[in-house]
Amino acid sequence: MRTAAVVGGAGYAGGELLRLLLSHPEIDVTQVTSERLGGKFVHSVHPHLRRRTDLKFQSRASLQPVDVLFLALPHGETSHEIDQLQSLAPTIVDLSADFRLHDSSQYPTWYGWEHPQPRLLGDFVYALPELHRDQIRTANRLASGGCLATAAILGLYPLTRAAAVDRSMPIVIEGKTGSSAGGAEAGPASHHPHRSGEMRSFAPTSHRHTAEIIQELGLSSPNGHGPSIAFSATAVEAVRGILTTAHVFLNDDLDEKALWKIYRAAYADEPFMRIVKESQGIHRYPNPKILSGT
Repeated sequence: MRTAAVVGGAGYAGGELLRLLLSHPEIDVTQVTSERLGGKFVHSVHPHLRRRTDLKFQSRASLQPVDVLFLALPHGETSHEIDQLQSLAPTIVDLSADFRLHDSSQYPTWYGWEHPQPRLLGDFVYALPELHRDQIRTANRLASGGCLATAAILGLYPLTRAAAVDRSMPIVIEGKTGSSAGGAEAGPASHHPHRSGEMRSFAPTSHRHTAEIIQELGLSSPNGHGPSIAFSATAVEAVRGILTTAHVFLNDDLDEKALWKIYRAAYADEPFMRIVKESQGIHRYPNPKILSGT
């Protein structure tokens, strides 16, 4: 049994992380932080965790050492506090974007700030098990991937793995996402009268998750010799879930059977992956709705 603490446990990502950790047979969650909600029960913010835990939120300053420290802080905070935080646990799992990219020069381009800890970027493994399971097993610094990036990477990985993509041609990706992706803090764009019923393009070009897609699929930057990535993100009428459609040009004229073989070769033994294409019914193709809460 390993002890774990969640830093920043009041948001949507923190709440989902707690749900998973509290169900894990080898994890004992001992501490959860929120600077704003100190002293309140965790289940007062995450009512689905009532009777799952009696923990109360506490401040970061009061954290005691644990075996694994999960960080669910806003982008930009972890990298400024990492020296203090990593002294609390031998294993760190960061849910923010702060350590996803290996090249510090990409942060000003995609996030608009210089990385304060460039020397630590190489210590973190991009924690997508379908790509890096063996590295994850032995790593003690893990960076969880972005939501839209993960969906795009998983959709395209079998093709890049099989060297089936024509790298001289562009890759076009459209990601449709629900409102929870915006986080728990309300704003004008997430206010219900504005958000409900909308299909809003909020990043028609240059979405910052493009950097992760380029990195993890082994594609050079748009200014290099690889394919250019045209990635658009659209907000749709849903709370949870992402549906990503990617358009690529292939090196060879592959038929459907050959494509299925490529995807099965990549994902046949992956416990979190399902390859879906039914001949009839309303769920013939992947649908985020049926996966909500899994």
